[in-house]
Amino acid sequence: MSYKTLCGLFGNTRQAYYKRLNFAEESLATEEIILGAVNRIRIRASTHRWGARKLKDLVNEELLPMGIRVGRDHLFDLLRENGMLVRRRKRKFFTTQSHHWLHKYDNLIQDMELTDANQLWVADITYVKSQGHVYYLYLITDAYSQKIVGWHLSKDLRASSAVAALKMALRANQDITGKLIHHSDRGVQYCSEQYVKILKRHQIDISMTKPGSPQQNAIAERINGILKEEWLYDAAFENLKQGKNAIKKIISVYNSYRPHNSLGNKTPEQIHDLGFSRHQAVRVIGKTYTYRKRTACVDHPLESNNAYGQTIIPRAVAPQQSCLPLDRCTAKKVIADENTNKSY
Repeated sequence: MSYKTLCGLFGNTRQAYYKRLNFAEESLATEEIILGAVNRIRIRASTHRWGARKLKDLVNEELLPMGIRVGRDHLFDLLRENGMLVRRRKRKFFTTQSHHWLHKYDNLIQDMELTDANQLWVADITYVKSQGHVYYLYLITDAYSQKIVGWHLSKDLRASSAVAALKMALRANQDITGKLIHHSDRGVQYCSEQYVKILKRHQIDISMTKPGSPQQNAIAERINGILKEEWLYDAAFENLKQGKNAIKKIISVYNSYRPHNSLGNKTPEQIHDLGFSRHQAVRVIGKTYTYRKRTACVDHPLESNNAYGQTIIPRAVAPQQSCLPLDRCTAKKVIADENTNKSY
């Protein structure tokens, strides 16, 4: 029996049959190209735990020369059908020792509005479990750009380990001119005389959470969650030296390659080091999401492209500035509830 006769039995022409067949083959080839891009991106990022939301823009950027674009829902379906979706894991490990006699400082950052890098650093300690050993990762993060500016991996919870992370942050940011606040929990490491002395010597204001209020250090907690979920849970190293090399690579990828939704799909280094604007938004430490308009704008801002082809505006502007009418200014998104599960 001929194809023409068979197609007629199902109410189709032979041309329609071949058209559908060609479309199915093209769709299958496109899906293979998309999945190949996903694998390459995950290899570059040294993690298989980037999901569809994080991958969509990176995949579209990579496949742009081929004229291929994929939507979020389609990418979800592809990953699900091929067993490549990421499942979240939750673990809890306590690293804060706040029951001590050392002086504890007040919370200075409630309702603080962040408009630039190096206005607020947040510090915290998280754990890394590998090959049956537990290590402690000390982190200092710039709250505006979410760049990790200082870190140290140790086998202990001593104040000297926290100091090592702080010294790294200070060495890498020696050109700070404005007022800087250091915010942390009330752990003994951050209240120690050794740590506080360095902060005061550099004229850095000290801020701490209230007792039993980890949500007041939610930015740092969120960064911990990102590192654990996407890299640290799968970390495999046999000793401290290997661990430091692995953490160095992870933090480099996080700072320079991982896009953040709250940064307008830009990376922390683009915001912190290259002066790109943060999603045309400011971050306010509080409890609700609101929108505000800029109080001042620039007539001819410098423009550049980020890693994903989007037009962005650096913080550095031309010498001649003028304020446009308020209703012509771009709205600033105030991101205030730092303890939500929103993807970063």
